[in-house]
Amino acid sequence: MASLPDTDSLKSEAELPPQTSFEITSHPQAERAEWVLHSPDPPSLWHDLLVSVRGTLLLNNSNDKKKSPLTDKQALCRAAASLFQGLFPILRWGRTYRLSKFKSDLMAGLTLASLCIPQSIGYANLAKLDPQYGLYTSVVPPLVYALMGSSREIAIGPVAVVSLLLSSMIQKIQDPSTDPGAYRRFVFTATLFAGTFQAIFGLFRLGFLVDFLSHAAIVGFMAGAAIIIGLQQLKGLLGISHFTTKTDVVSVLESAFRSIRHQWYPLNFVLGCSFLIFLLFARFIGRKNKKLFWLPAIAPLVSVVLSTLIVFLTSADKHGVKVVKHIKGGLNPISAHQLQLAGPHVGQSAKIGLICAVVALTEAIAVGRSFASIKGYQIDGNKEMVAMGFMNVAGSLTSCYVATGSFSRTAVNFSAGCQTVVSNIVMAVTVLISLLLFTKLLYYTPIAILASIILSALPGLIDVNEALRIWRVDKLDFLACIGAFLGVLFGSVEIGLLAAVAISFGNIILLSIRPGTELLGRLPGTDVFCDIRQYPMAIETPGVFLIRINSGLMCFANANFIRERIMRSVTEEDDAKRTERRKIQVVVLDMSNVMNIDTSGIAALEELHKMLVSVGLEVAMANIRWQVIHKLKVANFLDRIGKERVFLSVREAVEYSCLCSKFTSPNNC
Repeated sequence: MASLPDTDSLKSEAELPPQTSFEITSHPQAERAEWVLHSPDPPSLWHDLLVSVRGTLLLNNSNDKKKSPLTDKQALCRAAASLFQGLFPILRWGRTYRLSKFKSDLMAGLTLASLCIPQSIGYANLAKLDPQYGLYTSVVPPLVYALMGSSREIAIGPVAVVSLLLSSMIQKIQDPSTDPGAYRRFVFTATLFAGTFQAIFGLFRLGFLVDFLSHAAIVGFMAGAAIIIGLQQLKGLLGISHFTTKTDVVSVLESAFRSIRHQWYPLNFVLGCSFLIFLLFARFIGRKNKKLFWLPAIAPLVSVVLSTLIVFLTSADKHGVKVVKHIKGGLNPISAHQLQLAGPHVGQSAKIGLICAVVALTEAIAVGRSFASIKGYQIDGNKEMVAMGFMNVAGSLTSCYVATGSFSRTAVNFSAGCQTVVSNIVMAVTVLISLLLFTKLLYYTPIAILASIILSALPGLIDVNEALRIWRVDKLDFLACIGAFLGVLFGSVEIGLLAAVAISFGNIILLSIRPGTELLGRLPGTDVFCDIRQYPMAIETPGVFLIRINSGLMCFANANFIRERIMRSVTEEDDAKRTERRKIQVVVLDMSNVMNIDTSGIAALEELHKMLVSVGLEVAMANIRWQVIHKLKVANFLDRIGKERVFLSVREAVEYSCLCSKFTSPNNC
């Protein structure tokens, strides 16, 4: 069996490009191999965690290294300042805030409040809470986010999907109609857990957990949730008193038809549909003419005011029209004493909190990044998670339920010309003033109007065009989309989420356990090696078998599959191809795509090496990544294949492999 030559057997400088000759003569192959073999150990897990926490909490100041050395006291002060500015970005940009920006933020905040007040009352009703709790949720969380958040456009408050999540999951454990106090305590506890999970995700940079709800799954989940939310508004739109607590489409429709046959009030339907038409028309006008963005923004508040006046002046509440009645005003009451951190339902509260945390973060970060890209800046997803977490923890202590970024209100905030997150402060103060002064005026607000406001906001959650695009681009992604949609529609919100995550996981697992491999060839006139199937003009190197592993992780799930695939490729019995390649002498594994490896992966490489050696083949490895080379050294695998068979690049491996092949001239490499 031929062995790889030493550095004295290299090509002459005349056979190589001038730059390449200089590099090789300046740094012999043995020295370059030492660069790979003696690279420092990669950072430990604890080091990575500490770096993650520091990167999330501290302000990144790239100019610090250029400044003169500091005393210990100055360094401590600067670290403290960096910590506070990292946690509270408003301390950084607030110093340059100008009156001109405040004028824009003031108008945006007032416009936002006109939309937020009626929506918050409606979403509280969707969450099976009293109306004031929706208004409370539009006060404290936006104020906390304004201090800690980095998005300039995002509008914080209650949203339809999270409201549905809370009510659908909690009412299976605690009935809000029989014991509203216990139900409310459950909601506050779940909100505390949701905020805690969100903060932990951000501190330890665990945002990838949120990504398990893929874009396609979110599209399907949102569409299914929008239909369920819309069907549940039949209760308010028809004036039905008794309605199902289930969320699947069959149960909701069955309950609606049963109620219509026995008892419903047509005046509710007429009033609700009339204003729903008005709201949809205002939305249509706002989309057609961007200058009239304020029309769909103030339309819900106008609907509430007009419908309340109609009911009050006509005494329609005495003729079957359901009204909100008493809304408790005043400042947010403290709810810390209502949190249930001991008892039989703590585990269920944590589970519900975790689900709500993931869904709320997914929506908020998607909304924040979308509008940030339009304005040409970036937001740190991990710092956003910390801000969302702290605002929900604070909310759970002040009678709020889970808040997040709303797409519809953020779009209004953006269109209204907001400059900074101060628009959230203006909105929160306006809602607080309404709580203090105007809640008594909402006594006669018809519930049908709240239902129509929620219905008017739902079309934005159903994106048919995006679903069709997903179908065209990736059929497996569309499977996750349709799975989430049908799960929510015919099962429950939890089943829809579980279906989405399960299908997404299945897609990941399928790609992980059956990774591809590429047979490489050199593009003519270059030193570029690429897949010969993608680039048919690529030239295979006679006597050398180049194969690239297309997997970021070589682990227990795919190691044997990779080993078998490589052996099958090497030992295939295609006589025509073997004649064209002459005879394989060296197998070069391009490890450039393998970012990490576990013990099963190392065992598979060892077995592969034994099998190749047993049939008279040499093995070389190129482009080995940092984590991989460290583990291969610790496992003594490099001693088995020979450290002289480790190369920085595929090109080097090929040149040395050509020289060791008795069938190949170096000039053909």
